[in-house]
Amino acid sequence: MSSGKRLFVKTYGCQMNVYDSGRMADALAPHGWRAAGGPGDADLVVLNTCHIREKATEKVFSELGRLRRLKTEAAADGRRVLLAVAGCVAQAEGEEIAARAPWVDLVFGPQTYHRLPEMVARASAAPPARPWDGARLVDTEFPVESKFDLLPEEAGSAVSAFLTVQEGCDKFCAFCVVPYTRGAEVSRPAADILAEARRLAARGAREIVLLGQNVNAYHGEGPDGREWGLGRLIRALADAGAAERIRYTTSHPRDMDDDLADAHRDVPQLMPWLHLPAQSGSDRVLRAMNRGHDADFYLRLVERLREARPDLALSSDFIVGHPGETDADFAETVRLVARVGYAQAYSFKYSPRPGTPAAARPQVPEEAKAERLRALQQLLAAQQAAFNKACEGAVQPVLVERAGKRPGQLAGRGPYMQAAHFDGPPRLLGEIVPVRIEAGLANSLSGRALAGGTAGDAAAAAPASVEGEDVRP
Repeated sequence: MSSGKRLFVKTYGCQMNVYDSGRMADALAPHGWRAAGGPGDADLVVLNTCHIREKATEKVFSELGRLRRLKTEAAADGRRVLLAVAGCVAQAEGEEIAARAPWVDLVFGPQTYHRLPEMVARASAAPPARPWDGARLVDTEFPVESKFDLLPEEAGSAVSAFLTVQEGCDKFCAFCVVPYTRGAEVSRPAADILAEARRLAARGAREIVLLGQNVNAYHGEGPDGREWGLGRLIRALADAGAAERIRYTTSHPRDMDDDLADAHRDVPQLMPWLHLPAQSGSDRVLRAMNRGHDADFYLRLVERLREARPDLALSSDFIVGHPGETDADFAETVRLVARVGYAQAYSFKYSPRPGTPAAARPQVPEEAKAERLRALQQLLAAQQAAFNKACEGAVQPVLVERAGKRPGQLAGRGPYMQAAHFDGPPRLLGEIVPVRIEAGLANSLSGRALAGGTAGDAAAAAPASVEGEDVRP
């Protein structure tokens, strides 16, 4: 591939897709591809798709319609633009994309992007018969080789960096396409993860976020030849000094073992925030979802985790209107939310995913789903606002990730994943800064930076004990 080619990747959905998009760019970089500012400046446009959210496929086809015009206009100017669809929609709907959007050149699943340079070269070498008609190269196989073994080292730097440790899912929840689009659970060897974490730290990462569809199902081979769980891996990352902060997402309640719970107590680098999807508070709905746990199991697990780390903050996912859900079932979900108390949560109306068991069942009326979602989101928003309000007066160590929206403002995240804004000089970018929280807002925190101290592990609701001077631009 000649040098000077420009690449634009639009990423939908989860953090795993964000990580994957970065690795696609890493795979193409040795072949002369560099980042474009937008699709209009690109020679290759990749849509890295997610199949989890509602109407995901329709959104992709809508975007492809806009990109068809871009491709046609470029052809009129004598320039060829390649279009690619990657990710979970590509895996699930590859043949449909090829049939409905013949101007797409490449369709490839999440297990094949290490072959992207080869696919791009093949598509480029086969000029289409018409400017808007692509080669329609579809690769949605689950190869025997691990893509991680064949990718180049990651490029670039970020103060908070994603690191995939596990992919795929063996749970087969009735509503979910992940087992069909990402395949069976596969865990990377611990030595490879530790090496990548060290490289990320050397490039400036202060925080490592471990990723997986069921990240706490991690069962990779350790350097000692034994199988390691996620708790053991986190301890090794901390012992190696690979990151000052460690997080992981997304978890499944069934895979939260005692060793991982104890890691929250024992490893100071592991942040006191956990995303633990419940999906429902109704045992009947949980059985229909094939979640493999009931509400009591989930509540006892929360109690166990809070015993290990009393200042642990929880986030969750909830689906309302799953097929068969009644008003009484929904009331059980509300009761579970009220009992747990979440710092933040995501909630959605159930929407059918083709090929999943729940899609073939009688559906809850849309009006009922919408009303239940409004009620649940009102409760969750109130809990989040209360949690943020309780942070007022505390000092939190904020990892400064970027400039804020106005001059002189910086933005980052504290231990509990809340966005935090404060005034400070650009030299603080990439630093972990003690910030006294002055206002807990609905979706973020506002405060002032302190000098001459460290924030430590201040609990969100505890009054701050760290004093210092304002740090101003």
